[in-house]
Amino acid sequence: MTSYWCEQAWLNDIVNDRVRVSADDEGTIQRVETGVERGHDDELVAGLVLPGFANTHSHAFHRALRGRTHDPGPGSSDGAPGTFWGWRERMYELASRLDPDAYLRLATATYAEMASAGYSCVGEFHYLHHDADGTPYDPPNAMADALRAAARRAGIRLTLIDACYLSGGIGEPLTGVQRRFGDGDADGWAARVERLTPDRNTRVGVAAHSVRAVPADQLATVSHAAGDRPLHIHLSEQPAENTACQTHYGRSPTALLAEHGLLGPSTTAVHATHLGSDDVRCLGESGTTACFCPTTERDLGDGIGPAAALVEAGSPLALGTDQHAIVDPFEETRAVEMNERLASGHRGRFSPAQLVSAATAAGHAALGWPEAGHIRVGAPCDLVGISTDTVRTAGATAEQVIFVATAADVHTVVVNGQRVVAEGHHVLGDVGRLLSEAIQPLWGQVR
Repeated sequence: MTSYWCEQAWLNDIVNDRVRVSADDEGTIQRVETGVERGHDDELVAGLVLPGFANTHSHAFHRALRGRTHDPGPGSSDGAPGTFWGWRERMYELASRLDPDAYLRLATATYAEMASAGYSCVGEFHYLHHDADGTPYDPPNAMADALRAAARRAGIRLTLIDACYLSGGIGEPLTGVQRRFGDGDADGWAARVERLTPDRNTRVGVAAHSVRAVPADQLATVSHAAGDRPLHIHLSEQPAENTACQTHYGRSPTALLAEHGLLGPSTTAVHATHLGSDDVRCLGESGTTACFCPTTERDLGDGIGPAAALVEAGSPLALGTDQHAIVDPFEETRAVEMNERLASGHRGRFSPAQLVSAATAAGHAALGWPEAGHIRVGAPCDLVGISTDTVRTAGATAEQVIFVATAADVHTVVVNGQRVVAEGHHVLGDVGRLLSEAIQPLWGQVR
């Protein structure tokens, strides 16, 4: 039994003082006591302690794009504005350079950055399946195996969300590097997915990449393959996706998914940015989770999604870092409220408790870990210690630290009862060095 004594801890949406959290050898919380003094064997976690954050949507290899895509992009004339589609060409260039060994190095460093920021679980939306020319690896899930190993090394739990990706656009074949994403058809994809098995650190989910990448006649196969596993999908990230879907199918992407049985409490719609009122109502009534990735959506110029409207309609809200332009759960979380303020002209659309729940419990549930994201008996012992006396947090009430802290204020991270970060340092050492060593070889002299 390991016991952590927290100066303050977030329990059931309330900050409690002097909290002891005791976990068994498997890292499961067995006892939570409040208002107690620190015992001789208790490990101290100073400041405010939150449950571990869930990064509900990640593309680990995108981390190598940070600081390299902030210009108009390939093919743009001088002075022309950049777009999501220009950014995507840079992403494809990077995707062509990765193999399992390089991906292991990059994902390990990326997941270590996440753990250092307070994430205890990541949902990896995985479509980088095959070799650069589309040839399957031997074994066929070699890239997924690299992600699993990376998560274990970094000390973070993983939901491997294997994505079906069959077309380069509605009615268009896969071309170029896109060929490494595809499995021929949904049956071929499902057969490969069946070879993925969960373990203590990994659960398996599935995804339809988007209505652009999975033809309508293949969606039912994806839904059937999901079974009781989490099902994720990129939804209405760009107006162009809505226009193409309406033109080809005569309905919105949300309506198309509903027609083919893909919406429901096990489904997570990622981005859900450009929705009509009928779409919002459909997602809410079905209990589909909406996963917002605010720092990516602003970086790519996607827009501000209707977070408050979705929650009011009945959709749980979760959060992800997507392309990792920033890896900071506090920035991601408060951006939901700040974007609502910009869009509506009103403050306080989300309470601190609602935001913490979105960043922790709701995200874990969307990733198939419903027992996680809480500090309570039976949950994994995931604790995030936040300094409350830094230049950012000093003077803030504990209940509102979520609005002022950053990842730099995280000093301790415990995952499954084990310290992964102590005094701000990850157990793997210098994470910045790991990132540099993983990223630089991918680009070489390319600028």
